[in-house]
Amino acid sequence: MTISILACDAETGQLGGAAATGSLCVGGWVLRGHPESGLSASQGTAPSTLWGESVLAAMADGLSAQAAVEAVTAPDPGRAHRQLAALDPSGGTGSFTGAQSVAHAGAMGAPGIVVAGNMLTGQNVIAAALRAVEDAAALPLAERLLSGLRAAAGAGGDSRGLKSAALLVVGRDRPPLSLRIDQSDEPLGALDTLYNASQSQPYLGWTEVVPVLDDPHRAPPPEVRTG
Repeated sequence: MTISILACDAETGQLGGAAATGSLCVGGWVLRGHPESGLSASQGTAPSTLWGESVLAAMADGLSAQAAVEAVTAPDPGRAHRQLAALDPSGGTGSFTGAQSVAHAGAMGAPGIVVAGNMLTGQNVIAAALRAVEDAAALPLAERLLSGLRAAAGAGGDSRGLKSAALLVVGRDRPPLSLRIDQSDEPLGALDTLYNASQSQPYLGWTEVVPVLDDPHRAPPPEVRTG
């Protein structure tokens, strides 16, 4: 199974993605993103990292997520074995599932959210992930995405079990949060642990003084000397 979730936070403008799979290194294979171009999740039997990059470029040029997905997938003769989901900076979504994707494969969307998966035990896995993200609307975006991954696994997930998981959150006012568990017997638990560490000191305080798009020269304040 590969399950991916892309979502935006309407209040903060942040964009986030999460993914998990029964193979290795899901973060490096599947998730791409930037605050000015949106997010992508490219997966499948023969996933194309080129799709993931190309759809971001198309959205950066002004195409909506669905138009960008169509522009990238249509010319590829191998598209039947691939899957792509996209989230544009305004929260629009798009998806494509190739006809030869391993069942169960498909995608579902809601305002500001798109969930895509393949090699799933059933459509209920996608529905459970989407519902969990919607139900966790009061939580920070990263925690909503993690809830979605846990719900997908709890709904049946992958008969092979999971080996890797990843989380990506980007925004103009924050440095990217890019967390990857590339191989683990319990990747969702390991990802939760890593996320909790990223929200603790001293790491969290350090992320609050590094440059971001809205403040590209940000740095720690000068030391205040007394006496």
